[in-house]
Amino acid sequence: MGNTLYLECSSGISGDMAVAALLDLGADQEVLKKAVASLPVEGCSIEISRVKKSGLDACDFLVHLDEAHENHDHDMEYLHGTEEQCRSHVHSHDQGEGHHTHTHFHGEYMHTHEGNSHGHSHEAGAHHTHRGLQEVLAIISQAELSGRAKETAVRIFTILAEAEAKAHGVPLEQVHFHEVGAVDSIVDIVAAAVCLDDLDITETVIPRICEGRGFVRCQHGVIPVPVPAVVNIAQANQLPLHLTETEGELVTPTGAAIAAAIRTKEQLPESFVIKKTGIGAGKRTYDRPSLLRAMLIGTKEQPAVKHDCVCRLETNIDDCTGETLGYVMERLFEAGARDVNYTPVYMKKNRPAYQLNVICSRESVPELESIIFRETTTIGIRKMEMERAVLERSPETVQTSLGEAEVKVCTLPSGEKRCYPEYAAAERLAAKNGISYQDAFEQIKRETQEKFR
Repeated sequence: MGNTLYLECSSGISGDMAVAALLDLGADQEVLKKAVASLPVEGCSIEISRVKKSGLDACDFLVHLDEAHENHDHDMEYLHGTEEQCRSHVHSHDQGEGHHTHTHFHGEYMHTHEGNSHGHSHEAGAHHTHRGLQEVLAIISQAELSGRAKETAVRIFTILAEAEAKAHGVPLEQVHFHEVGAVDSIVDIVAAAVCLDDLDITETVIPRICEGRGFVRCQHGVIPVPVPAVVNIAQANQLPLHLTETEGELVTPTGAAIAAAIRTKEQLPESFVIKKTGIGAGKRTYDRPSLLRAMLIGTKEQPAVKHDCVCRLETNIDDCTGETLGYVMERLFEAGARDVNYTPVYMKKNRPAYQLNVICSRESVPELESIIFRETTTIGIRKMEMERAVLERSPETVQTSLGEAEVKVCTLPSGEKRCYPEYAAAERLAAKNGISYQDAFEQIKRETQEKFR
């Protein structure tokens, strides 16, 4: 059935925070390390440790980059330097007939290219290469990941690339991830996908994501917070952003892409139980602790007997044909009636008649009343609401010695299971095996009861 994840993004979300929170929630570290080690990338290693944030014990996930791959993503002085330090600049190179421009983008340090692309270096000894989306997806496909983890990682990276392409007005195929930022982004995204798969997360609830304001520095300039890629991801995927007074970037493009890829619900259930909690630490320091809290949640076990309300509609009919009454029953069932039956009655002057009884939900009453008035000769319908107690039940298909049969399994307050074969299944298997309906029903019931004992 899978697990339901609740992400409490009061301090935003980033790739490393998400991975750390999932690890703290119980994702297998060895499975993660093996997956990351299988990635055909160089210049990085990972470290999983415990840290204190506002006195709280939290998990920390760190991607170590060598000097050639460092991207200053966690360097507060670099990210929030003075305006003079952060002044934007763009390089352009003319080489013969080929004109090449490039732009470094925040977080993932992406590049767009015009004209002929060529390798270049900004500093002595720092040679940088570029990877397009297809090259990144090829790296993911070569890693030793489950099919579900690969699908999640591909979905996250695609959301990220589409947002960056829109932010900078270029086609998706012209967006390139610079090696400087692609390495840790690939690791963060793959790590998150592996952890989600290991925890068997099938539903994710994210009611809102808190974000800061102001400006943040990237390698070649200053950009507003939320950064354009985050805005585009939020817009395309209807992420519920909540802007706070915090001066700084709480939501990274990678974090936003992860949230967009896995979010299935925006509202928590009215009541729930917390099965497990994990806290992931961020690296940046703002006026609020950089923490992402993750919870595995579920609903409290309900008693076997449930109570609800149903409506009963009834009317006496003494001047309709049997064919009409049969037709009315079929129409009522088709319209959502839970049960329909006729009771023989005697009306005034000893006229024989039938009382039509319909059990239905409150919401179905108007439509069912309309059918009764339209299709019968009645001029009045009695209506009442009734409370009822209902055993928990579930439809099951079981293999028996007679063949496959559909049954209804009910749970008594004691926890005992009772199995009731469906009429159509018993009828079908009786004919198939050349035995009476009663024998088929009893044999299916007996064998099914043994399976659920």
